Amino acid sequence: MSDLDNPASLWPTMPSEAQPEPQRWVWAAMDPMDRQQRLRELATWVDWLRATFELHNSIPPCWYRHPPVVEHLTALYAGWIRTYAGEQVPGRELAEADWINTLHAFTPRLQLAACATGVHQPPPPVPPVMPVMPGTVNDFNFYLASSETTNAPAAHPAAAEMLRRADAAELPL
Repeated sequence: MSDLDNPASLWPTMPSEAQPEPQRWVWAAMDPMDRQQRLRELATWVDWLRATFELHNSIPPCWYRHPPVVEHLTALYAGWIRTYAGEQVPGRELAEADWINTLHAFTPRLQLAACATGVHQPPPPVPPVMPVMPGTVNDFNFYLASSETTNAPAAHPAAAEMLRRADAAELPL
């Protein structure tokens, strides 16, 4: 087939626009300026979310001071953007309903009993990790060294089925 048989082959091709990398929301990996800008973006969306879904009693006004709540809201926001601002994906006709179901599943994780009165209570401090001193064993290292879970030989749960398939593949027809 020559170029004359297919006139479309003579048309100049448009360079495909490089799709921007999807925005990732890893708070610790952001530089401070980016982190502050994105937290403002998230706050605008959270204000909309609280009003639209009447979550003012579920998401405390001090949500941004609680890292676990920020992470949950970040996941909801990223999912919301993919659902409502992303491309339509075949087979995902109920994406919006799925997102709303996810929101309701997350709602209990957004509530903070300590801040339910509207007065912020700081999260409890994270207990310090026990330092590993030479000659001592903390509980975690002891678990790693002695647990059957971490020391059992490798074994695939479907090893017998995989063996049968391999044997069947080698049988002459």
